Amino acid sequence: MVFNLQVVAQPLGLPPVPIPADNPQTPEKIKLGDKLYHDKRFSADGKVSCATCHAKEKGFTDNLSVSKGFMGKQGTRNAPTVINAAYMKTQFWDGREPDLEGQSKQPPVNPVEGGLASHQPILDVIKKDGDYPKMFKQVFGVDEVSMEQVSKAIASFERTIIAGNSPFDQYQYGGDPTALDASQKRGLILFRSKGRCVSCHVIEQTQALFTDNRFHNIGIGFKKLKDNEAKTASAFLKEKHRGAEVDVTVLTQENMSELGRFAVTEDPTHVGAFKTSTLRNIAVTQPYMHDGSLKTLEDVVDFYNNGGRVKDTDPVSGFQSGGIRPLGLTKEEKKDLVNFLKALTSPEFSHLAKR
Repeated sequence: MVFNLQVVAQPLGLPPVPIPADNPQTPEKIKLGDKLYHDKRFSADGKVSCATCHAKEKGFTDNLSVSKGFMGKQGTRNAPTVINAAYMKTQFWDGREPDLEGQSKQPPVNPVEGGLASHQPILDVIKKDGDYPKMFKQVFGVDEVSMEQVSKAIASFERTIIAGNSPFDQYQYGGDPTALDASQKRGLILFRSKGRCVSCHVIEQTQALFTDNRFHNIGIGFKKLKDNEAKTASAFLKEKHRGAEVDVTVLTQENMSELGRFAVTEDPTHVGAFKTSTLRNIAVTQPYMHDGSLKTLEDVVDFYNNGGRVKDTDPVSGFQSGGIRPLGLTKEEKKDLVNFLKALTSPEFSHLAKR
């Protein structure tokens, strides 16, 4: 199993899971969080839960380009996997929440996700439920449940969704020279050298999160701004400073969604910058990028090989990070790199990988 209802030991290739001092793990809290995570009643139509967009059988994603919420409403961003989200220093593609506790509060009250006007309906459901009051009493010692406690329980459950021990880990950290085939070994060399992947998708001496936890503009989605980055940024700031919620704006207005990290920091150098996602289990969490615009790993490698462009004749965003440039990979090198990426799949999810 990728998780169980207890404190999870770290798999091969991963560090200990960081646990907040004010939200320690307990089996009872994790069990409560599991129930909350899968409860569809916490949405306006009673059909959307955390698991709707982050389903275990889909690699804790939804395999859609952009997610659909209540009443089939469509957002602007791809659902990132919850696998190993506990290691992320910020949550959401733009990093607008610092932790899993904060992250879990937003979707239920977003107009294209859960569709609730406030968190109160969630607390009402919990109060009337046959099991929740007893479970919250056992875990938190309270009779009146708060959203803070709801978010802590969900976050505790999500911190058990951890997966390492991939063929790469067995080769790199487990000392098994047979864990990778010849093509994958060549792909690993390319990953660290000509492909320049390791610049952002970090591999360390004793562990590998495959992310630098930073934000970069790699060129995805900038066409939606139609060369109006500055104008769009200015319009966004006016809305934000008038009190518009960042999460509502970026999930309901496609052009403003493409502002990325800028929507949080208001730093002009962050226009179009999105968080470096982990590459672990990447073969089962398609499609790719913040807008789900790249369907396959081959598409992703081609995109980077073209210097941050789908086609090598496409224009380049003026806000694109300086490290993005054409790689000059051959057909065989691209194949080896894709094969290596497939070696990052943990055994718990290998049955989901396309052969």
